[in-house]
Amino acid sequence: MQRELFNAIIPQLHAQTSHMELLDRLLSLMPVTGRLDVRCHFGSPWRIDNPESNEWEFPYHVLLRGEAVVESDTGGKSESAIRMKAGDIVLFPSGHAHRLHDGSGSPPRAVRERHDDGLTLVTNGSADEGADVLCGRFVLPAVPQQLMRDHLPGRLLVSSVVSSVSGGDGQARDAAFAATRLARVIELMREEAFEQRPGCAAVVNQLSGALFALTLRCASNTDQAPRGLLALAQRPRLQPALAAMFDEPEKPWTLPQLAERCHMSRATFARHFDEAISRSASDVLTEIRMALAGRKLAQTAMSVAEIGEAVGYRSEAAFQRVFKRQVGMTPAKWRAHSSRAGIPESSSRRKTAA
Repeated sequence: MQRELFNAIIPQLHAQTSHMELLDRLLSLMPVTGRLDVRCHFGSPWRIDNPESNEWEFPYHVLLRGEAVVESDTGGKSESAIRMKAGDIVLFPSGHAHRLHDGSGSPPRAVRERHDDGLTLVTNGSADEGADVLCGRFVLPAVPQQLMRDHLPGRLLVSSVVSSVSGGDGQARDAAFAATRLARVIELMREEAFEQRPGCAAVVNQLSGALFALTLRCASNTDQAPRGLLALAQRPRLQPALAAMFDEPEKPWTLPQLAERCHMSRATFARHFDEAISRSASDVLTEIRMALAGRKLAQTAMSVAEIGEAVGYRSEAAFQRVFKRQVGMTPAKWRAHSSRAGIPESSSRRKTAA
């Protein structure tokens, strides 16, 4: 009996560890901060329009009260609408334009704005069938974004509401516990945004940075985790190879070497990667290397040749060629671009009326 219990617990512990290891490494490489721009307090009919965001930002919305319909565009085409309930968070790693509304189809009411302690409060003069929405941005560091953007879904909806954490299998309990943590962070954000005490904007911005990590954790703990990085987090057998890529990118890793780390044949290893992420391990290794190189270009005075060697390229010409192919510009241009771009402190470009 004890052996059976032990055998049942070990895979759950391995799964939890793989989730944390991948997310920890990703967020260490690309630390994400948060900005809360607007709290919307609406009665029906209402509408929020978000234009396409810049390359450094993932817009997000937290629905504190009521219901909402979310519509978004991908490459000029509309995606199917989804519904949000109180306690849900939706984020847009693609940065595509999107809309939230009450679903009535009626023209939205005119809105009023009030600015207080760095936070904008938007109301439409009605509390009937009301909705409260927190609108903000997850701000990414100045590194090439392919590793983050290309391997997350264009639109991700996560619920912080769970009915119970006592029943179900191990994975269901993991998801439930993660959701309760997310709910507590959202509740703290709600209290700060509603009470408007001194310094509330700074507090909420700090909380929204944690919100990103918890949202990804919740998403990777569900049975329906999207393909990509969130699906990789569900595959503990691949974690030794991913750890090697993140921890020792300067080594000349080959596919057989990475497969051996995972105690798999080359064919089995390649199949697991393709099933999870639809990309090869070599592609992911290159993207990790380019993200590291981009950070070093933005944050250090190291030469291009030194940075190339630090991420696994013995030839500066080879590094320059791969970086330009992956990022779309030379390392020198990237360095200049990232220093000029900076990260906007706080700006709201969303519109709350049609």
